[in-house]
Amino acid sequence: MLKKERHALIIKEINLHNKVLSSDLALQLNVSEDTIRRDLNEMDEAGTIVKVHGGALSRSYHYPFQQNDIYAGEAKKEIAKKGMDLIKDGMVVLTGGGTTVLQMVGMLPPTRTATIFTISPLVALQLADHPLITVILIGGQFSKNSQVCVGTQVVSYLSEIRFDICFLGTNGISIGDGLTDSDLDIVQVKKAMIKASNKLAIMCVAEKLNTVQRMRVCELHQIDCLITDLEPDDSALNAYRRENIQLY
Repeated sequence: MLKKERHALIIKEINLHNKVLSSDLALQLNVSEDTIRRDLNEMDEAGTIVKVHGGALSRSYHYPFQQNDIYAGEAKKEIAKKGMDLIKDGMVVLTGGGTTVLQMVGMLPPTRTATIFTISPLVALQLADHPLITVILIGGQFSKNSQVCVGTQVVSYLSEIRFDICFLGTNGISIGDGLTDSDLDIVQVKKAMIKASNKLAIMCVAEKLNTVQRMRVCELHQIDCLITDLEPDDSALNAYRRENIQLY
C-alpha cells in the first residue's frame, strides 16, 4: 500500500472513531508500528491529526470550538436535532462529551428548562449562556485526549444521583458486541453513567454501525434509544430494530 493510501485510511479511521491506537492501525494496515508512528508524526506535523501517546485523535474532536470542518458535520447535526427533542422540560439529564453532544446542547431553545449534568467541560461552557438550563459539571481527573473528566471521583459522584436520560456518543456499536470503546478510563465512567440513568440514548453516525472497539461498555439490550442520521425505518437499522431499541 502506498503511503498516500495509508494516510487516507488512517484519516478515515481517526475521523470515524475520534481516537485510534497505533497498534490497531498496524494490524489493520498490515504494517509495523514503527511505520504507523512515522505516519502519525508526519500527519501531526501537517496539521491533519493530533498525535498522542499510543495513537492519534481527530482534530475536530480535540478542538471542537476551533474547527469548522467537523467530520460528518451534517450527519451529526441531524443526530443532534433528534437528541434535543428527547430533552423535555424539568428533566435531569446526563451527557458525555464529543462534537455531537456539543451541537445538541447548543440547539436547546432558550425556553427549555432542565438540569444538565455533564462530564465534559466543553459541554458546560456551551450551555453557559442558556437562561433556564441549570448546568452541573462533574469534576475529576481531566482526560486531555477525550476532553472529559474521568476517574474514581466521577464514578463515585455518579452513584449518588438518578438521571432521567443519559446521552452518550460511541466509538463502536454492533449486534454481537454491543457498545464498545478503546479507552479503559472512558469505559469505566460510561458504565457508571449508564448504571445511574433510567434511559440510555446512544448518538451514532451510520458509519459506526456494526463496528467494534477493544473494550465493551454495555450489552445492546441496555440501550433504550439509538439516534442516527438515518431514517428510523432504514433497512440498515433492521437488526437493531429487532432488539427492541427505539430508533430515531
